[in-house]
This record gives sequence, C-alpha cells and structure tokens, in this order.
Amino acid sequence: MKQFAIILVSAILVNNYVLSKFLGICPFLGVSKKLDSAFGMSVAVTFVMALATAATWPIYIYVLVPRGLSYLQTIVFILIIAALVQFIEIAMKKYIPALHASLGIYLPLITTNCAVLGVTILNLDEGYNFAESMVNSIGSGLGFMLAMVLFSGVRSRVDASKSIPKSFQGIPITLIAASICAVSFMGFSGIVDGLFG
Repeated sequence: MKQFAIILVSAILVNNYVLSKFLGICPFLGVSKKLDSAFGMSVAVTFVMALATAATWPIYIYVLVPRGLSYLQTIVFILIIAALVQFIEIAMKKYIPALHASLGIYLPLITTNCAVLGVTILNLDEGYNFAESMVNSIGSGLGFMLAMVLFSGVRSRVDASKSIPKSFQGIPITLIAASICAVSFMGFSGIVDGLFG
C-alpha cells in the first residue's frame, strides 16, 4: 500500500507530466483559458490515460514481448490510444455536447497528446506491474488536472491584469506564467522521501 501511495503522490506532484516532464503542453496552453474546459479536458485525459494503460500494458506484456515484437510498442500504443479517443469523442458528442463543443479541436488532439503516450511507455520503463501502472496512470491524470486547473486560475488573473506591458500580452506572458508554475513544482522534489521515507 505504501508503494501505491508513493507512486500516486509522485505522479501528481513530483513527476507531474506537464510541469516536470513537459509532456502535454499543447492542451495545457490551448485549453486552460476557461476553468470548465480545462477541467473537462483533464477528466478526458485522465480517463484516456487509465484506459490506455489498462489496454496497452497487457498487450505489451502478453502479446508483443513473447513474440519478439516489442519494437512495435509505440505504433501499437498510438493505435490503441487513437481508438480510445474516438470512442470518447463519440460518447461526448452524444451525451455531453456542450463540453464537446468547448473542447473543440483539442479533444481529438488527445490522440497525439504525448502525456498519454508517455504514461503508457514510462509505466513499462519503470518496471511497474499492472496495478502500479494503473495507479501511476490515474495519478498522472490527476497531476495533469492539477496543472490545468491551477494554470487556468493563473491565466484568468493574468488576462484580467491591466498592468502587463503591451509587448508581453498574449502568448509571451502565458509562457512566462507557465514557466513560473513549472518552477514552483520543482519545490515538490524530495517530498515523497520526506512523507514516506
């Protein structure tokens, strides 16, 4: 149980895929203008991460490795993630059309979100078993959500500010704010050892 707690806290805070590993930056910058769309995107990414891990881990361990096809890992994982995203998009369009419309082009882009592919590959690289991989995937999704929601709040404050010089308005101040958020997450390194050591 302690191992699961370490993996979960580490995935959310210390090894945050957006702010520490810099994966998934496209939706992080593109969808974080509004809190509701940032939260909706985060839920969708978390769901896809968990489903992708549940599908890719056994396929890699029980199909690709025994047949000597582990070199096809990236291609197979991308195909599985693409299929999952298509099913989620169809379901969202039918049952939650407002969220589907607010996410726009960023929902299909989950297919190419490197955070989703990264979590499936890094689960295997870390040598996690199936349960640990699922905990890491859910923790990574929650870390993605934390980064998106926090940055959505930061962007709303920055966008409302009247004191930003004209040359920094728009993308420049957004990137500066994102870098400050990323630096602030570096303060969490070592927290896992302190809490669970």
